[in-house]
Amino acid sequence: MSPDELLRQLGELATSLGPAVRPAGTDELLRSLTETARRLFGAAACSLALLTEDESELVYTVAAGQGADDVTGMRIPASHGIAGWVVQSGQPIAISDVAADPRFSREQAEQTGYIPQAILAVPVETPERLLGVISLLDRDPRRPGAEQDMALLSLFADQAALALASVERFSLMGRVLLDALAQAAASTDPARAVANDDAANDDAASGGETASGGDVA
Repeated sequence: MSPDELLRQLGELATSLGPAVRPAGTDELLRSLTETARRLFGAAACSLALLTEDESELVYTVAAGQGADDVTGMRIPASHGIAGWVVQSGQPIAISDVAADPRFSREQAEQTGYIPQAILAVPVETPERLLGVISLLDRDPRRPGAEQDMALLSLFADQAALALASVERFSLMGRVLLDALAQAAASTDPARAVANDDAANDDAASGGETASGGDVA
């Protein structure tokens, strides 16, 4: 197998390795978190959006309630809308009238088939970095103040961050494995081994000629 072919296969392995080593039940846990939050707050919907690796976009990974099917998988710029504001600022936010807020993206809401009146959103983060945002749409108006509910929603965000951090650790294990495979492949590459042998023979020959010249002198 040529080095290029081997690298191609390692690339394919890298793509498939993430899901393979992903902790069992992670997706189910995240879905359960959004559904539990939606029910607890008596909200119309709840969603979790995560930053892409280059942090340029937010991807709605899981959702529950109104418009869940349409919003799941949706991608938006990381600076777009209220969720984007939370990601950029790292701060939670409660908006009682989204139509009057310039940060609200009505176009995005229309794509989900549900336009909320109020939003509660908090960042999902680890001590190292911000991962995304969890948003609650139209919570039960009979609940207490938004500030108290933001603190409660932050607990759900913390649980999501723990689950996602475990995924990152497993992904790191996958990258370490790939590095080890690549190093092992390089050390056993026949072409490289031949090149190294030729170099060693040339060095030996040069050494021999030098030694012979010394004897004649």
